[in-house]
Amino acid sequence: MKNRIKLLLYVAVVSLTLSTFFFLLFEEGPNPSVSNVFDVVWWWVVTSATVGYGDVAPVTWPGKLVGIFTILTGFFIYANFVAIIAESVHGFMERRERGKVQIKARNHIVLCEYTAIADELIQSIPDCSELAGREVVIVSDLVSMNPYHQHHFVCGVPINPAALRLANIACADYVFIFANFRFADPDVKTMHIASRVVAMAPDAKVFVEMIDMKSDLLKYAPEGVVALDSRELIVSVLRDKKVDPSGWLRKEERGGKAEG
Repeated sequence: MKNRIKLLLYVAVVSLTLSTFFFLLFEEGPNPSVSNVFDVVWWWVVTSATVGYGDVAPVTWPGKLVGIFTILTGFFIYANFVAIIAESVHGFMERRERGKVQIKARNHIVLCEYTAIADELIQSIPDCSELAGREVVIVSDLVSMNPYHQHHFVCGVPINPAALRLANIACADYVFIFANFRFADPDVKTMHIASRVVAMAPDAKVFVEMIDMKSDLLKYAPEGVVALDSRELIVSVLRDKKVDPSGWLRKEERGGKAEG
């Protein structure tokens, strides 16, 4: 795309230089509308853009040939510039939907892994006064496109520092890490992600979904990380049709295990 832009700028400079030089050469004198260079530059802009105001128009046949050259090059220049702008906008929107764009949110919520419980949390956020109104970033490679257009999405493995940086993890206030059952021992992966998140976002409140709440891994959990019992989360969904993040936050304030 850079080469295309360079080519268009080159063509525009050549067209402007040649057209204005020869138009002034042929039209100054015979044409009462042309009295200075500014008139010629104005004519080039209007003619190349095919606006055709008619306030400055060639009266000699060489001037008309210059006008034809200007119109043809103008078509090429402006049509390609519009195409480049359209492609850029489309490319940005596609990258955003595919989770390849840097997130600039601050004091936001980051969800590591897009699972059924993560989706339940997304549905419950508007009902939680501490979380409502905050921007949400989903970081996961379990889906390839943004599952919620009103929220942000980063496509990547949450353990990957590059993916976490795209989610602007350093500026997040809340991070929720959910168990990925694709792994033989999801808790190992969850705690690994938690250790990396705490290192990159030391001020964030971090919650982790644990399959085994008696796991020895919890002894080595970074300070301040709150464990959520996976089974209790599922029971909460089956019983109440939702999860209660407000209860998690209250447990975080007191320390210890959080319930669904």
